[in-house]
Amino acid sequence: MTTPWPPRRSARRPLAPRVAAPREPVDPARIGRRVVRRRAKGMDADAVAAALEDARFDARQDSRHEDLADDVRGPAELAEWERIDQLLAAAPADTVYDPDTDDVVRAELAAEAAAAAAREAELREAARVAARADELQALRELGTLEQTEPRTGDEAARDELTRRAGGYVQADVDAWLAHALAAHRGHYRGPAAREEAAGLLTPPVLAHAALLAELARLVPDADVDQLAFAARLATAEPEAAGELAVLLARAHPAR
Repeated sequence: MTTPWPPRRSARRPLAPRVAAPREPVDPARIGRRVVRRRAKGMDADAVAAALEDARFDARQDSRHEDLADDVRGPAELAEWERIDQLLAAAPADTVYDPDTDDVVRAELAAEAAAAAAREAELREAARVAARADELQALRELGTLEQTEPRTGDEAARDELTRRAGGYVQADVDAWLAHALAAHRGHYRGPAAREEAAGLLTPPVLAHAALLAELARLVPDADVDQLAFAARLATAEPEAAGELAVLLARAHPAR
């Protein structure tokens, strides 16, 4: 079955500019805790207790300055000195502080490593989606998008193209995805991918695909012009288009 395609654009749009990945925001509290741990390394209980008193004195002094009211590093340093002081107080005599054996520090490092790995994975996925969006944009301008097999993740590439266009609906990409979903092309050959698409594609695209699927089953030799209304109806009234597809399926339930 063939479906109508929106008119091709004569001018090719420039590819979206690449932007640098955002840096991890600075965390003054974490910096303060790390400074304390470096200073405390090798200290015994008495040395830590003395450093704690100095930190408390500094905190009292800072409390007199209004411009330090929003400071988070100072309180974090004081809290870390207090924690290390309690840690050594409960340890055997002559124990010195070692951040490498501190369970709290090791747990924080593990959490930070996991968060960094997650951020890296997100950046790789964002780069993959951007590259696929570039590819789809080039194909649509060449007029060969409708012959392209959709891949896993193309729903995100569609969203990226929409974002680049300032929220404008990507009618040609939507029609391509609806046709592929209706015809079970590309990764939509798998039932799991088709089911997942229900949560990834917009209601007009899903309604268009459902209506095309029923029309293809009922009128397999339908002319392209005869099916042109499907895209218009799904775009203007996706709920009505979906209800029509359900009605057609009920009228001819045999597959």
